[in-house]
Amino acid sequence: MSQPTALIVDDEPDIRELLEITLARMNIATVAAENLDQARTALASDTFHLCLADMRLPDGDGIDLVREIHELYPGTPVAMITAHGNMETAIEALKAGAFDFVSKPVDLPVLRKLVSTALKLHQTDNSTTGTTPSDEEACPLRGKSSSMEQVRALITKLSRSQAPVHITGESGTGKELAARLIHQLGPRNDKPFVAVNCGAIPHELMESELFGHKKGSFTGATADKSGLFQEAEGGTLFLDEVADLPLSMQVKLLRVIQEKLVRPVGATREVRTDVRIISATHQNLAKRVQDGEFRQDLYYRLNVIELIMPSLRKRPEDIPELIDHLLNTIASNYQQPAPRLHEKALAALKNYSFPGNVRELENILERAFALYENDIITLEDLGNLTEPEGLSTESHTRIPDENLEDYLTRIERGILLQALEESRWNKTSAAGRLGISFRSLRYRLSKLGIDNKDEDA
Repeated sequence: MSQPTALIVDDEPDIRELLEITLARMNIATVAAENLDQARTALASDTFHLCLADMRLPDGDGIDLVREIHELYPGTPVAMITAHGNMETAIEALKAGAFDFVSKPVDLPVLRKLVSTALKLHQTDNSTTGTTPSDEEACPLRGKSSSMEQVRALITKLSRSQAPVHITGESGTGKELAARLIHQLGPRNDKPFVAVNCGAIPHELMESELFGHKKGSFTGATADKSGLFQEAEGGTLFLDEVADLPLSMQVKLLRVIQEKLVRPVGATREVRTDVRIISATHQNLAKRVQDGEFRQDLYYRLNVIELIMPSLRKRPEDIPELIDHLLNTIASNYQQPAPRLHEKALAALKNYSFPGNVRELENILERAFALYENDIITLEDLGNLTEPEGLSTESHTRIPDENLEDYLTRIERGILLQALEESRWNKTSAAGRLGISFRSLRYRLSKLGIDNKDEDA
């Protein structure tokens, strides 16, 4: 790449000079502007690889410049320079399309990392060899429904930003796949993607797991240990089932996000961290905020941009394509040819509601692959699915003649019992199959009165 050029927009001469000197040492040419009017003139006459703009300018708001560049010059990442501690303004800038932000007084190591990441983003945008969500064979999020097209389009936009993303959707809809794709398409793709299930870590070990610890800081700490934030340095940290974080950890996570500093357990000094945060949950996080179970300020920091993963029952037109893809993948794993699907089996899957979404479809096909004969998967190979009307002499209906609450309870009970049976009543394994935390599984079993001696088991 030829020498990159950055546009610096700030009305303070000292700040402009500091930024110009720092970028010059990184072999980056600079053009300076004191206000919005000068910035617009510069943008119209030159191409920039990066723009650093102050939030407050003499003739307007820096966020207005973010919106203009985002619309008119989408290939130019904009990083905002904000007042120290003003996270609300920083979040507003990120929502408007800013790539990232840096606070005054400017921390030069942080600035250098930000600039390097922005330049990699520019290279990624101009590369013709990278994976894009539209690549049929490469993209893990498959389906031609309008809802999936919208998801892939939003992922493309999110990959260009460093803004925190919160992914919502039912269990099994592909939230982690979406998070990985955002990482892979972005400028951090040469750094680690670290995923952690917040519901699977015991509360007493959570701080150590996330932030690390020093030798001797507690019983069993026989050596220094780096935390997941350190493991993800320069890359992306994916906090799955973030709703399961205890309130005590929510406070500490909030500070890390705001200050970009972590303190290992037992350490006397904080360590600077550079990670992009992507979180996810199948729970209603806004309701947990209302119920006092999740901090509103943390929710505000995590949910800068929301990505909603649609359930499989809301995109049934994607089921045949998913079946073909999953069967080919399963068969390839076993180095065998993919079997055909009997028309009754296909019809049953098309009419099934899939409470476990794509993950459940995959599990059903895994089971069928182990049972099929004569190169064809039959209806019987699929297991205990509700058979659609017209495929049997028996009368089946999609929704029984009972109230909705009883119907949903019965369905939930059946799913839980099936997962327990398939896991030989290993509750940790069953929770993993269902994509929920162990604590959530235990609560659901208690609510439904299910235990190891359940007569229906």
